[in-house]
Amino acid sequence: MEKVSALKDQGNKALSAGNIDEAVRCYTEALALDPSNHVLYSNRSAAYAKKGNYENALQDACQTIKIKPDWGKGYSRKAAALEFLGRLEDAKATYHEGIRQEPNNQQLKEGLQNIEARLAEKTMMNPFAMPNLYQKLENDSRTRELLSDPSYRELLEQLRNKPSELGTKLQDPRVMTTLSVLLGLNLSEMEEEEEPTPPPPPKPKETQPPPPKEEDLPENKKKALEEKELGNAAYKNKDFETALKHYEEAIKHDPTNMTYISNQAAVYFEKGDFEKCRELCNKAIDVGRENREDYRQIAKALARIGNSYFKEEKYKEAVQYFNKSLTEHRTPDVLKKCQQAEKIVKEQEKIAYIDPELALEEKNKGNDAFQKGDYPLAMKHYSEAIKRNPNDAKLFSNRAACYTKLLEFQLALKDCEECIKLEPTFIKGYTRKGAALEAMKDFTKSMDAYQKALELDSNSKEATEGMQRCMISQTTRNDSPEEVKKRAMADPEVQQIMSDPAMRMILEQMQKDPQALSDHLKNPVIAQKIQKLIDVGLIAIR
Repeated sequence: MEKVSALKDQGNKALSAGNIDEAVRCYTEALALDPSNHVLYSNRSAAYAKKGNYENALQDACQTIKIKPDWGKGYSRKAAALEFLGRLEDAKATYHEGIRQEPNNQQLKEGLQNIEARLAEKTMMNPFAMPNLYQKLENDSRTRELLSDPSYRELLEQLRNKPSELGTKLQDPRVMTTLSVLLGLNLSEMEEEEEPTPPPPPKPKETQPPPPKEEDLPENKKKALEEKELGNAAYKNKDFETALKHYEEAIKHDPTNMTYISNQAAVYFEKGDFEKCRELCNKAIDVGRENREDYRQIAKALARIGNSYFKEEKYKEAVQYFNKSLTEHRTPDVLKKCQQAEKIVKEQEKIAYIDPELALEEKNKGNDAFQKGDYPLAMKHYSEAIKRNPNDAKLFSNRAACYTKLLEFQLALKDCEECIKLEPTFIKGYTRKGAALEAMKDFTKSMDAYQKALELDSNSKEATEGMQRCMISQTTRNDSPEEVKKRAMADPEVQQIMSDPAMRMILEQMQKDPQALSDHLKNPVIAQKIQKLIDVGLIAIR
């Protein structure tokens, strides 16, 4: 039996340290030596639950009860596993069974209170999920006859299992009648009211059962609360050592309440001992889950772990725990902190990825592919080169040339703009911008780009020839109205102008009264927009 005891202790230590597989192994070896030990099954059930293997947790909990049916802990384990599996009614029945065996077990009573609150909340969210659904409908004359229709019963089951479909069924008068019965409303009377009824008071964001009054609490819990208040007072005065002593006393009085352990973690957070803070938070979470603590308390402890990593600038770990916290309960503060940490991580990864030498290798591979006419491959290499060296303007220029060859002119323009932003004197940024605009038949803007290139180098053959082509094309173009409109509406700037209600009104006014144009052109902003529409050929001035 000494070996069994040693394996059990070893398993307990592994479980506390978060080494779940090792804990399961130790408990399993111990059970092979002592298969009638209910405590070992109970502990292994807890380990399986912590691992997320709730089916195995349930099996071990059932075995615990089979071996020792008068032990309350076995029922707590079984109910917890059932709750994790979503079998809330079965979990409730298990708590009742456990209380019958051990009427004074406070853990079972609190578990029952929590599960009843969850069931009540679920019923409020989906009235079709209430246990006595059919009995309630049978007792009301408005729905009694409907129950004889199989299609009605099928509808009820559908809404019981998939409450999200309720919105699509509201047109069915049977659904409205059923809701009025289940929610205790009389819709016909409501329709006859002439005076508007005052709006109901706003519901609280979260519903939970009210905490028991202090005078109703057991003596140990009262003493724990007194110590907690003393600890809180010391904490506010920055007297951390005294606060820790009071919280420790509170834990001795009520070891099943995670709040006191969490408060200790908060003290160590303020002291800057983040390792100890995290250790206590994890311990608090284990105690909380063990005793079916409110999910918001679990979320708070996980968020504190995230904040401790954030303080140490370990942003990846911070994101991990912030997300765990948000899974339990979403709050704006934690969400904002998580997004902030994610942004830092992304930036760090981006910076860590920069390597000019590897960027040059990718650029050369891109150049080879471009020369061979394999533009998709060239684009892939240029994109990788940009990730490796995002401040090299020439890489954006090269990728713009690829996009132009692939007829992705908007993407080419975007890369040209980035190229010019990084290196305003790089002439190819302007000539490639001009080429993309020319391909889009936006000759006015194309000539502007070529003109910028000529200002940098008046002997640029590429810019000069481009300017000449645009001038000829603009004077000889003979596009059909459909082609002009299609090309123009592909331009995001034109899309924005045409979606502006004020501009649409101005254009309609100009059609009815051409003289109004001169008045509108006095406004420089409107004049610029009208000029854009003229340039792309959407409107013509005669």
